[in-house]
Amino acid sequence: MPVLRFAAAIVFIALCSGCAVTQVQTDQSSIALKPATESSSVPGIRAGGDPASAKSPPLAATESARPLTSTTARPAATQDAPSPASREVKDSLRAIPTIDLTAVPPDLWDRIRTGFSMPNLSSPLVQDRQIWYASQPSYVKRMVERSKRYLYYIVEELEKRGMPTEIALLPMVESAFNPMAYSRSHASGLWQFIPSTGKNYKLQQNSWYDGRRDVVASTSAALDYLQFLYEMHGDWHLALASYNWGENAVARAIEKNKAKGLPTDYLNLTMPTETRYYVPKLQALKNIIANPHSFGVDLEPVPNTPYFVTVEKTQDIDLRLAAKLADMPLAEFLALNPGHNRPVIVANGSPALVLPADRAKIFLANLESHDQPLVSWQRYTLRPGDKLDRIASRSGISLVRLKEVNGIGRRTKVGPGYQLMLPLKGASLEPLPAMFQPPSAPEMRMAVRKLIYTVQRGDTLPKIAQRYKVSADDLRKWNQIGRLTAGQRLVIQVRQAAPVKSAKSIKKKRSPKKKK
Repeated sequence: MPVLRFAAAIVFIALCSGCAVTQVQTDQSSIALKPATESSSVPGIRAGGDPASAKSPPLAATESARPLTSTTARPAATQDAPSPASREVKDSLRAIPTIDLTAVPPDLWDRIRTGFSMPNLSSPLVQDRQIWYASQPSYVKRMVERSKRYLYYIVEELEKRGMPTEIALLPMVESAFNPMAYSRSHASGLWQFIPSTGKNYKLQQNSWYDGRRDVVASTSAALDYLQFLYEMHGDWHLALASYNWGENAVARAIEKNKAKGLPTDYLNLTMPTETRYYVPKLQALKNIIANPHSFGVDLEPVPNTPYFVTVEKTQDIDLRLAAKLADMPLAEFLALNPGHNRPVIVANGSPALVLPADRAKIFLANLESHDQPLVSWQRYTLRPGDKLDRIASRSGISLVRLKEVNGIGRRTKVGPGYQLMLPLKGASLEPLPAMFQPPSAPEMRMAVRKLIYTVQRGDTLPKIAQRYKVSADDLRKWNQIGRLTAGQRLVIQVRQAAPVKSAKSIKKKRSPKKKK
């Protein structure tokens, strides 16, 4: 009997010990859950959550802190302690903003900013150009307005090649986005190709068409050239300097610095003034585009959608008629197709017409239903003995207009075999919009030349003024004239046109003589 009592006592003590262990384990589990549900150190709560909700978690959060076990009850002693990873904590957290890198920005400027990847240039010249651009709001606005036609296409081409999108701003430096820009060095188009470089990159140049002004063709050539220059130097600043000055000139400047043990980066090379300012101009524009408000510039948004498309052409067609069939202003048509030198677009010239994206279908539909001739001009090949003035008279067009239509300037060689465009009956003889007319002669300026005239017997002030094409009032202003007398000397200021001299010719003329 005592043995039974002793055994029962041992069992009783063991059972009591088991209950105590179970109770302790349960209490420890409860304590382990409290920090996860009450502490504000849970990631995200301090930054984006509500502090009040961290102190008093909602019911859902408290319930979800219970161990996730099977619905079949097990002895408390065999249950595992819950791990933080097996709980779902719900709280009234503020949403953390995310960036969708696949989203297409509606403003093309944002897309351009995202693609900036050239090293920034720090130089006083950059600050100088920033001040200049910021102080010329009307100029910047006009430049941006022109760029809207071409920017999307240029950015697309840059991204296809993996090139920095800063290059899309380069036509602002080169031409202010005027496709008819023409320099004293005979550079032409948005990208300002000189004739020889244009030929190297297969840009056609003839009396009918100039590929340097063709938006699509010149952009492709410019990016090809810039890629070649970057591969040559491995540096975008030097590539840009080569684009402006020539790769051989930059290479020589680098070799000179190497020989002297000097740095060979852009800022340390000896360059002409134009090239020295070239990259700072682009950097200044980049800085302004990156943060226009800090410069006080009102940058109008540019839609991040194609502005134009190309349409194949197989027939000659008048420029005016093509614009009419596309139901668009002639000036806008010429801004997209500036490569044509004459009022007729020939089929074997440029490969396609460039039309606004929303005009292409309209043009094709109207072209299909058009039952009249597409051209109002005819080709005429000069024969031996032909004279332009006689041809103009027979065709009912002035000699000046005939030369203008056919791109005939002072240096144009006109002789047997040269093809002219002559108007047919009903052809419009009005000049194309002046803004997009290619220059037919070198840039001119008005020079003033002073003459001394000795008054002859019978001279009157009106007669002298008429002879020299000035006004009598001007003669009085230039001279103290009372009563005219024979032998009196008069100063006459005659204004006459003179070609603008290039910087090279002026420098050569003013260079000092060599010492003997």
